[in-house]
Amino acid sequence: MNTPSSSAGSASLQPSYGGDESGLICGYLFDPHRDGCAPALDSATAVDWLLERDTLAPDAFLWLHFNLSHAQAERWLMRHAGLPDAFFDALKDGSHSTRIERDDEHLIAVVNDVHFDFGFEPSDIATLWISVGPRLVVTARAQPLRSVDDLRTAVRRGESPRSTVALLEQLMRTQADGLVGIVRGVTTRIDTIEDELLAGRLDHKRARLGVLRRLLVRLQRLLAPEPAALFRLLQHPPAWMAPGDVQELRDSTEEFSVVLRDMQGLQERIKLLQEEIAATVNEDNNRSLFVLTVVTVLALPINILAGLFGMNVGGIPLAEDHHGFWIVVSLVLGFTAIAGWAAFGRKKDR
Repeated sequence: MNTPSSSAGSASLQPSYGGDESGLICGYLFDPHRDGCAPALDSATAVDWLLERDTLAPDAFLWLHFNLSHAQAERWLMRHAGLPDAFFDALKDGSHSTRIERDDEHLIAVVNDVHFDFGFEPSDIATLWISVGPRLVVTARAQPLRSVDDLRTAVRRGESPRSTVALLEQLMRTQADGLVGIVRGVTTRIDTIEDELLAGRLDHKRARLGVLRRLLVRLQRLLAPEPAALFRLLQHPPAWMAPGDVQELRDSTEEFSVVLRDMQGLQERIKLLQEEIAATVNEDNNRSLFVLTVVTVLALPINILAGLFGMNVGGIPLAEDHHGFWIVVSLVLGFTAIAGWAAFGRKKDR
């Protein structure tokens, strides 16, 4: 049987991105007393470790990351992981709002993150389910997420959290760093749109601003409950959580609060730009309407006279006069000049 002590040779394991036969994307064994990178585990070795964890190093813990799109992932977790029912209830719950709850000696978290190939679209956001115990951390997702992939990369580089809560805290800080990158990217796009607006090149910036605003609104709606939920949890943490871990979780919530405030500021800035663009569009529309009105007014005299003189009835004035045409042209020009003076003169007064 493969025991965790013999799993060092599996450090080179590279599970497929979609997961192995059990839906396990990656698994790592962390031991604070062991130097070097955390060894990677497959699902079979993880089962052996879970069966013998009470007899192994007390500070060692396991991180398992699953692909919920795999048909066997949830079944494997029910059979081998020993997770509380609250975790599986969260998987089936239709609500994806961010929250962290305590279930006896476990922490059950539902967090939202952006896709691995995030393209600044509101639909590029998915959910990550997390269960944290004293010896086991399980994360599960249906779509590739950026923060989890960044955490995997950090573990491969040799970073090794000292506890399960430290791993959760590192995941949250990685997510916060990703959100900071999103805020910077949105800020750059807004700066570009603002420069183009000041230069008078409108194009389709109203639609682009709408997409960015919807993205920020959705991110804030999904992430905003997280700091408050964490603060409530940290008032009564499980007994196995060290005071240092509690403080680090509290610090990570403050980072989230700063990012959320930055998102709120960007939303207000986008709103002001949208109002400025709407005012500019209304001004252009009013100018076009004024020009159309002036043209209609200037064409009114000639249309009226043409209609009158075009009637095939007797008594048409100037019909026998050799200078009748020029007299009519003079009348049309006179009325047109009066109408133009009235229209442009009022505009100049305004």
